[in-house]
Amino acid sequence: MKSAATAVSTIVALALFGSLWVGAKTVISVDDVQSIPIRVDLDLFRVARRVDERFLSVAIDASLLAQEKFMNLLNSPKLRTLAKALIPAFLRFGGTKQDFMKFNPRGRYFQARDNSSSAVQGKLCERLELPTFLENRLKKEWILQSKTLLEEELEGKYKKTKFSEYAVDLLYAFANCSGLDLIFGLNALLRTSENTWNSTNAELLLKYCESRQYVMSWELGNEPNSYEKKAGIRVDGYQLGQDFVHLHQILQESAVYHSTGLYGPDVSQPRDHRKDLLTGFLETGAKAITACTWHHYYVNGRDTSLEDFLDPEVLDTLAEKWLDKLGLAAKLGLDVVIRQVLIGSGTYHLVDDNLDPLPDYWLSLLYKRLVGPEVLKAQVLMNSGPKKPIRLYLHCTNRKSTHYRPGAVTLFALNLNKNEVPISLPAHTANSTIEAFVLQSAETGEQSLYSRSVKLNGQVLRMVDDGTLPPLKGRELPPGERLKLPGFSFAFYVLIEAQAPVCK
Repeated sequence: MKSAATAVSTIVALALFGSLWVGAKTVISVDDVQSIPIRVDLDLFRVARRVDERFLSVAIDASLLAQEKFMNLLNSPKLRTLAKALIPAFLRFGGTKQDFMKFNPRGRYFQARDNSSSAVQGKLCERLELPTFLENRLKKEWILQSKTLLEEELEGKYKKTKFSEYAVDLLYAFANCSGLDLIFGLNALLRTSENTWNSTNAELLLKYCESRQYVMSWELGNEPNSYEKKAGIRVDGYQLGQDFVHLHQILQESAVYHSTGLYGPDVSQPRDHRKDLLTGFLETGAKAITACTWHHYYVNGRDTSLEDFLDPEVLDTLAEKWLDKLGLAAKLGLDVVIRQVLIGSGTYHLVDDNLDPLPDYWLSLLYKRLVGPEVLKAQVLMNSGPKKPIRLYLHCTNRKSTHYRPGAVTLFALNLNKNEVPISLPAHTANSTIEAFVLQSAETGEQSLYSRSVKLNGQVLRMVDDGTLPPLKGRELPPGERLKLPGFSFAFYVLIEAQAPVCK
């Protein structure tokens, strides 16, 4: 069965930027024709919320470290090109496997830290690039390794892993050469006989990273609500908070990490017993953390269907469980969404087995380029046609984009219907030229939503070469033209001359 689940861990929130192009096969029925335009109102005079400039961030699953040799894939020129394009962003290294990892120094390492000279640093990054023959071999071996890791997960039996300085160097070099802010997930299942966190191994790792002047932030544990199931160890929220206080004290004594970020507790959806765990954690550990994190799963990846990802009620679970995808997450005031996963075991990838970008990557890249941190209000005034309402979000356009003038806004929309939906914008935006970026499946027919490729304005997106992304060009629409959102599509519309006062 093809999996459609996407899990994401976030700083002060966790959410999925759900793609339309994944899922298990299901046929749904919607209206054949939608001729009545959807009227929307756009408030250009008030900023509802602001999110972190690293709002959309990415993760590397700790399973990549199950065998240390696979960490060399982080030196792939292609993967580094893809990562660089998503900055500014956090890079979280963590997941289930992090609580089964132990640092085992062996005196094997290389220089991977910042240098005062950018030219020197550039040469270092170039020197670390993985040779093509070795990359191809590792990619083939990783496919087999992924199957082994999946079997391990299904059996619920997790093997313990040791990693050396070399693995740490490779990870830091990837983050450093890509310009990402690294967050490293420490093992919280190293416990004492009193069931408190045993920090001995973490202190060994911190001492090494400090000696190398590696600038990074930290987490402790992954989904502690599942520890009893995965490891036969129960840690309540109260104790977990005390563990974080202990780690915070260790960091405070470090010359390098005394002001670094500490994030947690990375629980699953805060509901039922997980909510109790989070509440207990905050009672004892709130002062120790920089921000609170948790994980959100829209659906169960093992038995979900395509219909789930076309169901507004599923997408609306953020409002009920605190989370959703990027637009709703920003609207609700969540600061950062970390997309699981850039590379590693699982079924949530932004890249395929050949490290080529999947549809979610291209969608994420457009978001980074076009969407700024200022959240504005977009409201549907009339929706009397499609059975499934379109979803609209509005931000100031990314001001770091030199292509657009101050005052531009970006409207992004998701059509869950199979037919085109016309959108009528308010009169005060009628004089604005619009640049449209419409993403659709690269395939047609019944299998279109399973496509692993995506078209931007009719052109299939592919990398030019391992070091070059294609130009992401919008299609200019004349002022006053009604927007036409194709069925099963996601689109960004930049209103170039919107002259929004709050976006100048």
